[in-house]
Amino acid sequence: MNILVWHVHGSWLTAFLQGPHTYLLPVTPERDADGLGRARTWDWPATAREVTPGALRETPIDLVVLQRPREVALAERWTGRRPGRDVPAVYVEHNAPDGPAEHTRHPLAGRDDIPVVHVTHFNRLMWDCGRATTTVVEHGIVDPGQLWTGGIERAAVVVNEPVRRGRTTGTDLLPALAAEVPLDVFGMGTSHLPAHLGLPGERLRVRELPQGGLHAAMALRRLYLHPVRWTSLGLSLLEAMFLGMPVVALDTTEAREAVPPGAGTVSNRPEVLRAAVRRLLADQEHAREAGAAARDAVRERYGLRRFLTDWDQLMKEVVR
Repeated sequence: MNILVWHVHGSWLTAFLQGPHTYLLPVTPERDADGLGRARTWDWPATAREVTPGALRETPIDLVVLQRPREVALAERWTGRRPGRDVPAVYVEHNAPDGPAEHTRHPLAGRDDIPVVHVTHFNRLMWDCGRATTTVVEHGIVDPGQLWTGGIERAAVVVNEPVRRGRTTGTDLLPALAAEVPLDVFGMGTSHLPAHLGLPGERLRVRELPQGGLHAAMALRRLYLHPVRWTSLGLSLLEAMFLGMPVVALDTTEAREAVPPGAGTVSNRPEVLRAAVRRLLADQEHAREAGAAARDAVRERYGLRRFLTDWDQLMKEVVR
C-alpha cells in the first residue's frame, strides 16, 4: 500500500513507519512544515520515501493519513485528488482539545467521509467530532531497550518550550519538586527555564539533545517526572517506562491508564508527588522494582506489534 503521510510528530511517525507499506513523505525545497521529508535525527526505514509536491500527481496513492486541518487542502492541491472522496483518507488527532473541552468541535466534525483516529480514549471522549466516524488506535513505541541504571540522583523531565507553555506543561510546579529532587529538563526551548524559575544549576539543569542521545541520557537519571497538566498522552512518559524508569506523574488526561500501580506514582496531590520523588531518590532498589513494573506494563499495552496490527486492521476497513 502507498500511504501519503506528513512528517509532523517524529515519535509517532517513527512507530507508524515500521509497518509493511511504502510511506510517501512530502518534501519541499525549503523543508518547511509542509514538507519536512525524512527525519534527520531518527532512524527510519528505506520504505519511507521522500516525494516532491510536483511528483505526487503522478504517484499512485492508496491512503492519505492527515494530521493537521490544512493537509486536507494540501493533499487535494498536490495530488489532484480529494481526500475522503477521490482517495481514502483518515485523520489522526494527536492532541487533546485546546479550548474548553466540552465545547471544542473538531475541524472534521462536519464531514462523514474521513474517519478521525484518536491516539487516546480520553481524546475521543473530549473532542466533539460531530458527524465524523471516530476510533482509537493507542500509541505504539519502538522499544529502545531496558537502559535504566538510575545512578544519577536526579529526575529527568522532557518538555518542549516550557516557558512559553507554562501551566499547560506544569512549569510552575517545578520549583517545589526541585526542592525534593534535582531536575534535568530535556527539550527544545529550555535554555531560559532556570532564569525564568529562579533556580540554580544544582537544582535545575537544561539540555537539548538529538533524539539519538535522549534515551541514554534519560536512563541515567533515577526517575522520570511528568508534571504536565494538559496533554494527549506524552510519548516521553511511555518512552521512559520502556527504558525501565520509575515515573511520577500528574493524574491528568490518560496518565493513570498508562501507569499502573507499582510502576510509579500518579496523583494530583502535591504532597504525594513530593513524597514519591523523595522515596525514589533515597531508595534505588525501590526505583529499580518500579521501573521494571513500568517496562512490563508499557510493553504489553503500547508495544509496536499491537500498534501496527491495529493500524493494518483500520486501513483494511478504510481502503476497500
